[in-house]
Amino acid sequence: MGAVDWVLLRNEAVSVGDLVSADAGGLPIYRVVAIADGQAWLQDDRRAAVQVLPLDHLRWKVSGLEN
Repeated sequence: MGAVDWVLLRNEAVSVGDLVSADAGGLPIYRVVAIADGQAWLQDDRRAAVQVLPLDHLRWKVSGLEN
């Protein structure tokens, strides 16, 4: 992935297909595969297994991404 623009998730909604990160440095970058009950199911390039994190742990989202 080349350079991306990040937006802080203060008022931004997270949707399935979004690329998100918990860290300001943008690593790891996760793709949202599902959302339910205040949690996001996430997948990254490094692990085949889906991880579940609370939505409030996610701080950044790639801006302008077409899902």
